[in-house]
Amino acid sequence: MMETLTGNDYALILRAGASRLGTNRKDINDLNVFPIPDGDTGDNMYMTISAGCDAIAQAGNLPLGELASRASSGMLMGARGNSGVILSRIFAGIAKGLASCESADVSCFAKAMESGVAEAYGAVSHPVEGTILTVLKDGSKAALDASARDFEGYFDAFCRELSLSLDRTPQLLEVLRKAGVVDSGGAGLLCIAEGMRAALKGETVDLGASSAPSASAPKADFSAFTEDSVLEFGYCTEFILRLQTSKVDLGSFDEAEIKDYLNAVGESVVCFREGSMVKVHVHSMTPGDILSHCQRWGEFLSVKVENMTLQHNEIQKPEQKAFRGPKKAAAVVSVASGAGLVELFREMGSDVVIEGGQTMNPSAEDFLKAFESLNAETIYVLPGNSNIVLAAQQAASLYKDAEVVVLPVKSIGAAYTLLGSVDFQEMGREEIVETAGEIASSVVSGMVSKAVRDAEGVRAGEYIAFRGKDILCSLPAREDALSQLCEELDAASADILLLIVGCDVPEHEASAAAELLQKRYRRTELALVRGDQPVYDYIVVIQ
Repeated sequence: MMETLTGNDYALILRAGASRLGTNRKDINDLNVFPIPDGDTGDNMYMTISAGCDAIAQAGNLPLGELASRASSGMLMGARGNSGVILSRIFAGIAKGLASCESADVSCFAKAMESGVAEAYGAVSHPVEGTILTVLKDGSKAALDASARDFEGYFDAFCRELSLSLDRTPQLLEVLRKAGVVDSGGAGLLCIAEGMRAALKGETVDLGASSAPSASAPKADFSAFTEDSVLEFGYCTEFILRLQTSKVDLGSFDEAEIKDYLNAVGESVVCFREGSMVKVHVHSMTPGDILSHCQRWGEFLSVKVENMTLQHNEIQKPEQKAFRGPKKAAAVVSVASGAGLVELFREMGSDVVIEGGQTMNPSAEDFLKAFESLNAETIYVLPGNSNIVLAAQQAASLYKDAEVVVLPVKSIGAAYTLLGSVDFQEMGREEIVETAGEIASSVVSGMVSKAVRDAEGVRAGEYIAFRGKDILCSLPAREDALSQLCEELDAASADILLLIVGCDVPEHEASAAAELLQKRYRRTELALVRGDQPVYDYIVVIQ
């Protein structure tokens, strides 16, 4: 029986929790309220906790508090989606509770878990019961009340109540009951806890499963940089620096000294300190000089240097610019999925379009990189999806070189309308925020997507049309679902109907659908956009 948890023990159970979640992340994804392939809770939570595991991969024998803090920092930067951000806040609270601990007994850990509950609830503006928050709260309370003397007993009680609470989530949320599923975030948390418990009990755990969940990155095309090439874009350099007490006074050292140096010699600087660890991202022509200079403050935990000409999977293309140009009053960062939508948003005034959406939520670090690629006094963020808002807000709270305003834009339709309605350089912040709120509440939009499973009133393989959380119809033919959606959205009374076409819809079908709608709604101006977005065959925006 384990009565004391050390840093090494915590690292082991964290990796075991990530492994269990990684093995089951597809099942977590499938616990989607809508029976369409846009569930990504499992992937978001997995990538978040994996970032924490990566941060402690080479940690060595550290005190529990320091290791928990390092893992929390990794999750903070890697958090994706609402579920991932909430998960990162759970472990941030646990880290705060363990901050001064060399090791911890069950009582100490239970109090730290309560801190995790408080931190998670505090991260959500309007907490909803019947979600991961409820499951965590119930499990934490039951484990605390069990008064176990060893960690095996604590996690037995914790997992037992997590499971029971998860089963109750459909009773608390009508949308879960109608869909016939339990809360996906709560299910992900249970997977993590069960993995931790298995490791505590000495069960064999495949720790290799905690590798990155995404598809393998494409190999670099070395032919893109030959013996006759000229280094134009420089190198993307990323490293984690551990400040050393032999080199700096940790209590008084200001990481702005590092950031000022990086800004003087490079571009696209991200520099963030968590405890004695400093994470850096910088573009420069001479990465060796930067690495040598930064050793005056500490030693490296990890280093990555890439020739940017060979990078094939950048989040945003503006990172390849050598200079950021003169400082602007305002800049815009938006999020979109699909080559057509990305290009459209750029043409409409977005300085950076982060490629992502429902099934590939950008992380807080992705937003920070976007902010650093700009040179503006105020940066406006258009998330375009409710599942991206928390990560954007987390990044905004970390960024100090500009005022970052996350606008209440939670749909592609609202983002499109706002970009076409606002002059971000001329209008003041209050007017922009007010306009964004008005557009968010007035723009009507809906989607058509193919169902991947049976649900209430829905058959797998049919096309469902929905607005917000309401499924409006389920029909065998895609064009019929689109037609019904437009009727439900009252397209006849609209001035403008924007039809955004997904990647799975053939060109001839999209043209025929647009022609049919234009004939039906003669007084409505119809605009057809080839967005090539995944998941949603059609996005309809009514103005």
